Amino acid sequence: MTAKTEKSDLVVVYHRQPYEEVTLEDGTTELRENSSPNGIVPTIKGVMGRMESAAWVAWKQTETPEDPQFEQIVEIDDSYGSYRVNRLPLTEHEVSSFYHLTSKEAFWPILHGFKERYNYDPVDWETFRSVNRKFAQAAADAASDDAVVWIHDYNLWLVPGFLREIKPSVKIAFFHHTPFPASGMFNVLPWREEIVRSLLECDSVGFHIPRYAQSFVSVARSLTSARTIADQPTDPDMSPRGDALSERWTPTLMEHHGHLIHIETNPVGVNDAYVTELTEREGFAERVQEIRDWVGDAAMILSVSRTDYTKGNIEQLETFERLLQRRPELRGKVRLMLVSVGANRNMAAYDEVQQKIEELTGRINGTHGSFEWQPVSLVSTAIPMDELVAYYRAADVCSITPIADGLNLVAPEYCIAQGEEGTGALILSEFAGCAVLLEGQIPVNPFSYKAMDRALDAALAMSEEGRRERMRDLVRSSKRWNITAWSDATMKLFRALRRGEKPEITPSAALASDRTSEIPVISAADTSVG
Repeated sequence: MTAKTEKSDLVVVYHRQPYEEVTLEDGTTELRENSSPNGIVPTIKGVMGRMESAAWVAWKQTETPEDPQFEQIVEIDDSYGSYRVNRLPLTEHEVSSFYHLTSKEAFWPILHGFKERYNYDPVDWETFRSVNRKFAQAAADAASDDAVVWIHDYNLWLVPGFLREIKPSVKIAFFHHTPFPASGMFNVLPWREEIVRSLLECDSVGFHIPRYAQSFVSVARSLTSARTIADQPTDPDMSPRGDALSERWTPTLMEHHGHLIHIETNPVGVNDAYVTELTEREGFAERVQEIRDWVGDAAMILSVSRTDYTKGNIEQLETFERLLQRRPELRGKVRLMLVSVGANRNMAAYDEVQQKIEELTGRINGTHGSFEWQPVSLVSTAIPMDELVAYYRAADVCSITPIADGLNLVAPEYCIAQGEEGTGALILSEFAGCAVLLEGQIPVNPFSYKAMDRALDAALAMSEEGRRERMRDLVRSSKRWNITAWSDATMKLFRALRRGEKPEITPSAALASDRTSEIPVISAADTSVG
């Protein structure tokens, strides 16, 4: 394949390549389109497909970066359109230092509020800076003079600053897929000022929900002379009063040394059309019935997440264990299916979580199970999306209880799979970003044993009509914040950036309504720990 010389109007900068590399029997490698349209990569590609010319910058590990056989630029033509991929050759040391150490051991715990897990010592900051500069140079090489360069996530925090030096004419948009902590947590990082000054070189900095945007603003004001010059009442569908992550006002514009920075709040949504299409495929109803037959007369509780200390998997198992201890009459009548997919990180922190999950599962099954019935089914490998949607439809309760989560798409996927006539109940942590978007959930504080216990009791005791009424609200709000809404808002932002427009600002008098999600059977505000 030969590289083209034309420049692109949209350049995506993300660490992952936009396809799956599959090694064939003859040893050759085939680049295949992602098997599911759900996930960050297909979501971003959906926006790329709406641009006339687009490129993607990602890394590819190699121990011989100068090898003439290394194919740095490849041409892709898939269902999303035609685009170029500039693959940065990084050595194993660079990947380990930049991604596994700096990003995952230093940044990740701070972003999610786990200060005690923060590990500064192994960080090689110069390698992190060097890799980010490489990404910036590759983006500059691919971009037209008035292009939008769209950078994704925290491991590329320094790219905007370098890119502004290399190619000042481009418009720079940055989107965070994780939480963003307030200054008291973020400023633990010794590189905090360099990071923030780089982000302030952007023309737009984006977040899922207003809380993360407010946190970024507080950090920027704590470290620089940046100031907020516009905000607006939070969207009524994004502002439940009293929720842990709710914000009544949303910042929209900052200024730093005469440079204006759009503050974008735009939650990535679920591909509801795809999930619905899966439920309508031939054989879907039969597969759901097979799952129900396997569960028997027991109520099925489903929890799906990655193996990570932020996801609350251990807390989920402990809550289920307490349920069986408190209510022995439920033995044989309730079953937990925990899908906890391990990430290939080779990191001790995640190995510890996986070991604890397996120990708890063994203890619960050994204490409360029998030859005929095991209360917990643990799945540690990824389930294909069509199969997962069948489990969503079959589950009586979906329990999503992360300690911290940037957004979480499992919860709205479950709701869409259930449908408006579904009778499933959703237990949702107040500390998942999507908690401020979904109406009809049973909110829970995962830091409270009592709150977790009461939420599970409430879900199991709720009437069928009560569940159906809540599910209608959950489906409506899941569709309100779907992938189409995110893509449309993103394209609107890009057009505004290229035209030099300021974001639309709602007059302060137009206050957001006081939407509430009252749950009479559980107090979401309970913070006691037993």
